[in-house]
Amino acid sequence: MTLLIPFAASGADDAAQSASSVFPPLDTWHFPSQIFWTLLLFGFLYFMLSRFILPKLGSTIETRQSTLADDLDDAQRFSDEADSAQKALEVRMAEARGKARETADAARAKIDADLAAQTAKVDADINTKLEAAEARITELRTSAMANVAEIATDTVQVLTDRLGVKTTKTAAKSAVGSVLKG
Repeated sequence: MTLLIPFAASGADDAAQSASSVFPPLDTWHFPSQIFWTLLLFGFLYFMLSRFILPKLGSTIETRQSTLADDLDDAQRFSDEADSAQKALEVRMAEARGKARETADAARAKIDADLAAQTAKVDADINTKLEAAEARITELRTSAMANVAEIATDTVQVLTDRLGVKTTKTAAKSAVGSVLKG
């Protein structure tokens, strides 16, 4: 224990002396060691940054920039390809519309021609039937008029006989014929 007392006494003296002195980091007696360790630390950091960290960071940035540039080039190329594909599609669509229009016009022309031919055929059939019907009507009218003349002649003979006048069939026929002719 006697050995500890002198150390304790010297520690107490240091504590008393320290309590009265300046804050140790600001004490000028410590400046040379602080400057040494600061220079050593910053030298080490500079060495580490310049030799290891900054080259890796620079290569990472260059890689990123080249990747971005490549991606932008690819995007521009894809955009150009898409534009050219869209233009080609528009050209093909225009050609398809033109062909569809031509096909529709050709079909319409064929249908119109077929319709005109069928209409002409039907018109010819109708005209033939009309001519036949008109001929039949004329024939029926003529035969009806002939029958009317005979009926009228018979009627004139019967009426004149009732009135007491005797007429011949020829005389009655000529009288009816003159009245019918007008």
